[in-house]
Amino acid sequence: MHQKDIDEMRAFNRFYTSLIGLLNAHILNSEYSLSEARILFELYHNSGMTASDIISLIHIDKGYLSRILKHFELKKLIVKKRSSDDKRSVYLNLTPKGKKDLEILSRASDAQIMKILSQLTDDECKQLISNLRAVKGALEKVKG
Repeated sequence: MHQKDIDEMRAFNRFYTSLIGLLNAHILNSEYSLSEARILFELYHNSGMTASDIISLIHIDKGYLSRILKHFELKKLIVKKRSSDDKRSVYLNLTPKGKKDLEILSRASDAQIMKILSQLTDDECKQLISNLRAVKGALEKVKG
């Protein structure tokens, strides 16, 4: 590994985060931060997760997650249900409002990516997707 490789990867990270607006305070012109949107996504696709499950999955700080979940409760995006087996465990589920908000975010994200991909030829799009799969495959080896 050389400094040039590190510089290239960092340059790509800056380019991509700028391209899709990840540095904006709110993602996709919504009221949600990237972290909040990711938590909504995980709860939408994995009903009944615990806070520990989320921490393990997305490697978010416990205190930060706790503040986000409290905010979600106040906004009526999630409901908590204590486990009948283990009173220390609390299961998190999206409310209908939480599901609706995530679905709106998901459609906006799809539209954003469609706009990007529509500017490429079919061959360029196929090549890009192939390259993305290769990058993901390589980086899955180092996923912590």
